Amino acid sequence: MSSNCSFRITRTTEDLAQTITALSQRLIKLEQRFEAIDLQLKQQQSDLPVNEIEMLDGIDQQLKVCKALLEESPNQDPINETELVDQSSEADDLKDEDLVLDQSSEAEESEQMWIEEKEDTIAA
Repeated sequence: MSSNCSFRITRTTEDLAQTITALSQRLIKLEQRFEAIDLQLKQQQSDLPVNEIEMLDGIDQQLKVCKALLEESPNQDPINETELVDQSSEADDLKDEDLVLDQSSEAEESEQMWIEEKEDTIAA
């Protein structure tokens, strides 16, 4: 009877050892995965400020250009500035009229196609 009990204890101990080994291997894999994800996250976070810095540098350059243009503009006489504004607003108005004309001509074309399709179905 004692040999039978000893066999069960030995078998149970072996099962526990295998289970602990399997759990240890899974834990190691999970730790490696966690480290890889953590490293990936850190790289993404470090890349983000670089992109933001590049964008801000571009904005700084544009601001410098704008300031230079503003410094040059007082040298111009005010009449020329108002003429430029009037010309640009007239150009914008012309663009708006072109858009309206394009949209109305598209609507007329689609209506014409619908009428032609209707006539074809009636003729058939």
